[in-house]
Amino acid sequence: MIELNENKISKPHVVVVPYPSQGHINPLLQFAKRLASKGVKATLATTKQTMGSISSLRDVAVEAISDGFDDQGPPKVGSEDVFLNSFKSNGSSSLARIIESYQNTTFPVTCVVYDAFLPWALDVAKDYGLLGAAPVEVGCALPKMPLFKGNDLPTFLRKPESYPAYLAMKLRQFSNVDLADWIFCNSFEDLELEITEGIFEKWPAKLIGPMVPSSYLDGRIEGDIGYGASLWKPLSEKCKEWLQNKPKKSVIYISFGSMVSLTQEQMEEIAWALKQSNYYFLWVVRDSQASKLPKEFLEDVEITQKGMVVTWCNQLEVLAHEATACFVTHCGWNSTLEGLSLGVPMVGVPQWSDQLPDAKFIEEVWGVGVWAKEDDKGVELSKKAVSDGGSSDNHVEDFVEHLKCTSFSTKKPNGSLVS
Repeated sequence: MIELNENKISKPHVVVVPYPSQGHINPLLQFAKRLASKGVKATLATTKQTMGSISSLRDVAVEAISDGFDDQGPPKVGSEDVFLNSFKSNGSSSLARIIESYQNTTFPVTCVVYDAFLPWALDVAKDYGLLGAAPVEVGCALPKMPLFKGNDLPTFLRKPESYPAYLAMKLRQFSNVDLADWIFCNSFEDLELEITEGIFEKWPAKLIGPMVPSSYLDGRIEGDIGYGASLWKPLSEKCKEWLQNKPKKSVIYISFGSMVSLTQEQMEEIAWALKQSNYYFLWVVRDSQASKLPKEFLEDVEITQKGMVVTWCNQLEVLAHEATACFVTHCGWNSTLEGLSLGVPMVGVPQWSDQLPDAKFIEEVWGVGVWAKEDDKGVELSKKAVSDGGSSDNHVEDFVEHLKCTSFSTKKPNGSLVS
């Protein structure tokens, strides 16, 4: 173990280590920005492949960490174990080098905040006598949960054989969690009150959410209008121009995040449902999914100009736009928090992992949307969710009003919920 020179420490220095995917980078990068705004030196340690996606950050340093695939990128789907083992080996040594590089400076590292998918980062932190904290990029839904039916459970519990590599990664989160000094949850008390009480009873947990850029919440960080990272090139200006002349609450926004892959049948069902609806629509379809779109549907979109299909967009800007009526979402936790924070009714189409319980909470606990289960008529649910006086429309307004009345919430001019 290397001894830290305590006389040289002028302020804490936190190294933040995210798992290299969009949904994991965003909240941890936002957390680093929050720390920096409080006077803490914050460093983001991310893979060389993802460094190019990080925007210039005024107050957060960025260091490269190796996953063993620095030049060619990680292996393709089906090689998750190869990637994770390589990341553990190479990431541990490169994280150690980062810690050592700051040891004799004014700002030696004092804490490592690591993605729960990377428990080896805590081992490195403890080797150097540092504090360690594991953020959990989902809600606090563990103890004191409401009654769940079988189909409400995460897919890892219902069908553990379906994603063996990811199940193993989930389980590894708990391999050394008892050694962590804190567990950070991207949630807030008024969202999951009873559940957070159960979390506090079991672990040294802290609620740090919602990890959403400050301009959409409390405005405390000047100029914080986005996360600062995008693994895809967003068509922001194109989307804004298209939305600009649309009537208020007239657009259905559809996005299934950065990882979910729908089947050909699912894509076709959504496409024809959108065509039959009376709403405008903005649909995010990643390049890897584009071949599943019916040719006739794309031709119709081009002719009618009723919809827009893009490979990626700035989701927060779309959700904050007054033309957006509802959000058809996979119910990933980041998207769920964004929908809640911006007060947009949601139609949940969960596919795997924690997305199913998230959808349950959206519909049954918070009452701010509907869960489009198999064989449901998605367009009819969308209309029901967003109609003036519809249940989800009313519940979103009531929910936002409730959170506005808490001691830590205000309402910004753009209508966003501040929590």
